[in-house]
Amino acid sequence: MNGLDPAKIDAVLALFEAAGHALVSPPILQPADVFLDLTGEDIRRRLFLTSGTDGVDLCLRPDFTIPVCRHHLADAKAKLPAAYCYNGPVFRQRQDGLGEIPQLGAESLGRSDTAEADADLLALSVKALETFGLKDSLIRIGDETIFAAILEGLDLPTVWRRRLRDLFGETDRLNAAIGRMAGSAASEDDSRDVRLGFLSALEGADPEAAHAVVEDLLSIAGISAVGGRTPSEIADRFLEQAALASGARGHDKAAETLTAYLSLKADGAAAPGALRDFARDFSLGLDTPLAAFEQRLSALAAKGIDPSRLSFAADFGRRLDYYSGFVFEIHAASTKVEGALVGGGRYDKLVTLLGAEQDVPAIGFSMWLDRIAASVDA
Repeated sequence: MNGLDPAKIDAVLALFEAAGHALVSPPILQPADVFLDLTGEDIRRRLFLTSGTDGVDLCLRPDFTIPVCRHHLADAKAKLPAAYCYNGPVFRQRQDGLGEIPQLGAESLGRSDTAEADADLLALSVKALETFGLKDSLIRIGDETIFAAILEGLDLPTVWRRRLRDLFGETDRLNAAIGRMAGSAASEDDSRDVRLGFLSALEGADPEAAHAVVEDLLSIAGISAVGGRTPSEIADRFLEQAALASGARGHDKAAETLTAYLSLKADGAAAPGALRDFARDFSLGLDTPLAAFEQRLSALAAKGIDPSRLSFAADFGRRLDYYSGFVFEIHAASTKVEGALVGGGRYDKLVTLLGAEQDVPAIGFSMWLDRIAASVDA
């Protein structure tokens, strides 16, 4: 299906296993609610949904990270740190072509040496591409922890901080929200006059009463769930939108700071200096996330990946909601192949959200075999 030499795939899996990653094969059918809650809008609307005989909503697995983490949690003998690898299809609806996409990848759970773990996984993905015969790929990196630290240093309502962080990685929507903060008349919601009027009516209302109004309206309309969300969850979303509407505009300084940050681009070697200049110019205390950023670059250099080979973009984030820190993508040097060959990053909160009793630092990556095959052909 992917056009790659099976021997090459076996060689990559052997590379992963030699690095300590145990091969696992999580079930194709997964509980839908987990993905509806944790993956983000882009994946939610592309799920293949079904239901079991007991009425439980199910989906064909749209990624491997969550199923691998669930596999770890279900294994009573599993200990931390743990490392896994996989090979198989994921399922996402596409406008053209089949929604069955071949992937392989690796996950690392529970390592406390985060900089070294980040470097190990990125270096492993580079070696995997080299095993497929791709040696001149382009590596893009980003770091949501820096963006989160900037938000904490700004004078913004909590609801706005949360909203902006949720939008990180969706550049157009994030820029629109920042423009609205600065007083721009246009926004992602301004064309929806009816909804804006409804939000205005909710603004300042008693939260419990407003919540009841929204639930009653949905009940009258015969709506029991939308996109897997209950009426209560939909009501919470409306109340958040009302708070955002009431807190919009008048945050010019915060908007200026965020716009300046998100425009930063540099190679990995120059990025630390550019980030420290930014922190100084805007009087932000970013020493902790920047120290972690530099430590990661040093760990990558020790793995043979020259920081100058990396491309840092401050606005780069990945669309899956569970990513919470360092992220990376690897693209083909040829412009003939669209989309990332490899996508990965750190998801330190995911395993806890899935039921772990303690925080579990984690990082992983997936390889898109159809795109890799096209790159090899190119």
